[in-house]
Amino acid sequence: MTPSSAESPRPTLRVAMVGHAFMGNAHSQAWRTAPRFFDLPLSPRMSLVVGHDAGRAAAAADRLGWEASSADWREAVTRDDVDLVDICTPGFTHAEIAIAALDAGKHVLCEKPLANTVAEAEAMTAAAQRAHAHGVRSMVGFTYRRVPAIGLARRLVAEGRIGEIRHVRAQYLQDWIVDPDAPLSWRLDKAKAGSGSLGDIGAHVVDLTQYITGDRIREVTGRLETFVKERPYPAGETAGSLGGGGSTTERGPVTVDDAASFLATFTGGAMGVFEATRFATGRKNAIRIEINGSRGSLAFDFEDMNVLEFYDGTQDADTAGFRRILVTEPTHPYVGHWWPAGHGLGYEHGFTHQVVDLVGAIAEGTDPAPSFADGLQVQRVLDAVEASSETRTWQEIPIDG
Repeated sequence: MTPSSAESPRPTLRVAMVGHAFMGNAHSQAWRTAPRFFDLPLSPRMSLVVGHDAGRAAAAADRLGWEASSADWREAVTRDDVDLVDICTPGFTHAEIAIAALDAGKHVLCEKPLANTVAEAEAMTAAAQRAHAHGVRSMVGFTYRRVPAIGLARRLVAEGRIGEIRHVRAQYLQDWIVDPDAPLSWRLDKAKAGSGSLGDIGAHVVDLTQYITGDRIREVTGRLETFVKERPYPAGETAGSLGGGGSTTERGPVTVDDAASFLATFTGGAMGVFEATRFATGRKNAIRIEINGSRGSLAFDFEDMNVLEFYDGTQDADTAGFRRILVTEPTHPYVGHWWPAGHGLGYEHGFTHQVVDLVGAIAEGTDPAPSFADGLQVQRVLDAVEASSETRTWQEIPIDG
């Protein structure tokens, strides 16, 4: 980190971002926006964006506000004028980039899921622990944690407002591949994505429920299903161009799950029911979580993301009922830095809050959350669900610490 310009006395945090597609767009917006709405202890500088094509990386740099571009991620790791590497690439690349960056003394923000396999996640966590001894920080990008309504839910649970947790229900519902002729992409290739709905969206609700409850999943039993087993190649592409053997067949195999469902037991004894699917026709990005406790309940749906429903079971039965809380008050998590009460936030704000929390932790020398160890634990849950689907058995999950 270096002193910034005369306009700001704060030290500069020089950032390199690897990947500039969907997640890269969201992360870029966050790096631009965070210092303009929050009083950050460090001043982020968008130094370098990396893509696998030099021309498109240069265009992305110009469009998204990065100072320079490269077609080699190693430049982000080896440059002396980079303090933090932000990884927004497909899962199969995470381990190599993150480990190299951490070993080079760079802070790392890595998109979820942490890796494609438990072994990769373990190696990344070990690298993070090595780097931690030298003051280098790392974090996994589970941004839905930063939705204000989720933060309020966690606070209410921690305050004991719903009592002992007994039931956890979580769904992540999308429908973007309901059409059997939707083309193949890297997200449907196990070698690149690791898994389908389970890892891509199921990982989010695993993390969210553990975050809200403050508890961990200790065992699961589940089922994975691939409803459409072959899909057309994108226009102008073949198996060879997607990394296969060069076949010119019109359709190729889908090697990941389309849907996942599983039961879970939390360490505190709560029962969990989870579902993740890309085949919930009509649902675009519904993250639904309900938690029932001995004194009350909480319910959240991301498609109405500024609202948290709260049932206080201690109230008079004549007037008790679910209360609709509009989570836009300045006392709610993060909200005081934005708009007046009643003016809702959106999807992109979670990424901004992620930057705020990460930059604050780096400046304070504290550990940002979720850590790579947290990401590893989620990876173990995903792996256990997949193993359970294959064996039709309950699978235990190691709990570290």
